[in-house]
Amino acid sequence: MGTNELSERKKQILKAIVNAHIEGGGPVGSKAILQNPCFNCSSATIRNEMAELEEMGYLEQPHASAGRVPSEMGYRFYVDSLIEHYAMTTSEIAQINNLLRVKMGELDQILAAASTLASSLTNYTGIAIKPRLNAVSISKFEVIYLNAGHYILVAVASTGAVKSKHIHPDQEVDEIFSEKLAAALNRYLTGLTADQITLPILMELENFMGEDAQAVSQVTKVIYDILGEIDQGEMKVSGINHLLQYPEYSDIGQFQELLGTLEQKEDILDLVSRHESREDISVLIGSESRVQVMNNSALVFKPIVKDGKTLGAIGVLGPRRMDYAKVLATLEELSGNIETIMQSQKQLKGEGENP
Repeated sequence: MGTNELSERKKQILKAIVNAHIEGGGPVGSKAILQNPCFNCSSATIRNEMAELEEMGYLEQPHASAGRVPSEMGYRFYVDSLIEHYAMTTSEIAQINNLLRVKMGELDQILAAASTLASSLTNYTGIAIKPRLNAVSISKFEVIYLNAGHYILVAVASTGAVKSKHIHPDQEVDEIFSEKLAAALNRYLTGLTADQITLPILMELENFMGEDAQAVSQVTKVIYDILGEIDQGEMKVSGINHLLQYPEYSDIGQFQELLGTLEQKEDILDLVSRHESREDISVLIGSESRVQVMNNSALVFKPIVKDGKTLGAIGVLGPRRMDYAKVLATLEELSGNIETIMQSQKQLKGEGENP
């Protein structure tokens, strides 16, 4: 059934269950819903509506005799259609505004401070991200011949970074090989990101190399490694201890797996990179992240965009039943302050350049 088939009463019951589950953490029964003065109907009616919501996929019943909890689909509909605006307190706004009074020149510092504050204000784990650029390419290749079994590949990246890799080829090479390889790489691979280095291009590269075509596979792998090293992205996490107070993370084994994902950072960076074209807040609930250890979690993050370019992101990780309204409001307020900081820095820089 589609979400447009939800009656107004079903929507309000779903909203009440989500809010109650976020606050209490346990299954929600019809009696708890009836305590809400908004509902002027019988307990039987509420139970019937809850049963239908479960059948439609918005609720789950963890135990036969228990109440219901929101499903992933229920949370998604809540976030997209039912959530109410969270009004931040004077104290919360004051803490965020204090960011403007801290003289921090580097974006890394600003993002780290913002994520720490996000963790403190929401009681979840804060994340500061400098995402992969997904646009790094090599502007120039050099091949330095050392001996028949050893040469050095030097790559100058579009970011200005210079990387060198020692390569021991499977077959002996000479100086003519090194000159030809440099010419081939500069002709076919300069200006291309990792995603743009396709099989047809590699086949052209092999044709150019002729009898030395066997070297292409090895050197291409090295080039992919170089691009990956340059375009790693960065992530800082704060307030991991906050998660321990939620029963969703009481399984030590699962919690350690989640910690491993945060420490390795690759999965999180991939998520942010896939959503970097969006300037609004992204809310990934449970399996929507495609990271198995996060199936019981939610990740909310807001890209920091300047002049159309994503410079970083701040986010919050918590249980699926996180207080989405407060998290969304907090990230919006923080991102607005970060943009103000960057705009002020830009203006100061412009004034400094004037005579």
